[in-house]
Amino acid sequence: MGASEIKSFLTYLAVKRKVSASTQNLALSALLFLYRDVLEIELPWLDDFSPAKRPQRLPVVLSREEIQMLLDNVEKPLHALVLRILYGTGTRLMECIRLRVKDLDFEHSEITIREGKGRKDRVTVLPIAVMDDLKKQLSISRRWYDQDRVNQSPGVFLPHALERKYPNASKEWAWHWVFPSTKLSTCPRTRVLRRHHID
Repeated sequence: MGASEIKSFLTYLAVKRKVSASTQNLALSALLFLYRDVLEIELPWLDDFSPAKRPQRLPVVLSREEIQMLLDNVEKPLHALVLRILYGTGTRLMECIRLRVKDLDFEHSEITIREGKGRKDRVTVLPIAVMDDLKKQLSISRRWYDQDRVNQSPGVFLPHALERKYPNASKEWAWHWVFPSTKLSTCPRTRVLRRHHID
C-alpha cells in the first residue's frame, strides 16, 4: 500500500464507518507501527498525515439543587466532608485524601495541594462552608496522632527522601494526615507498620 491507499483507508474509517477521532488515530498509529517496527520500511510520507481532531465538547454540569441533593444523601459524615471539599476546591480525590495538617491554612482560607497533576504543587481556596467540619475532622485526626505517639508507632509516610533528611518529621503533627485510617497497615515497599490515610 502507498500513501493514497492508506489515506483512503483512514477516510473510509471516518466517513463510511463513522468511527471516532480516537479510533482513526489508533488506526494511523497501528499503520505507523506496522511499517516502521514490523516491516522495517521507512515511509516519510506517512508522517505527513495529521491526527484526526477530537471534537470539543462542553462538560455536563450539575445544577446547585442537584449538587445539594447529592451532598444531602451521603450517609457517612467523613465521605460527605471529602465530597464537599472536592466540590468546593476542585481538587481530585487522591489530592484530598493525601492532605496533611500543614497543607491547611484556615487564616488565609487556603489549601496547598502537593504533587497534584503533573507533580506540581498549587494553592486552592478553602471554602468557608467546610471549615467547621474540617476542624472537627482535625480533632479526630489528632486523637489518632496522640494514640500513635503514646504507642510509639512509626510516624506517617513521608514522600521521597524526606524521612532520611528529617528523621523526626514523620512524627510531627504538621505532617499527620487530615484523613487518617483507623487502622495501622504495613507499607508494601518499606514493610513498616504505620498509619496511612484512608483508603
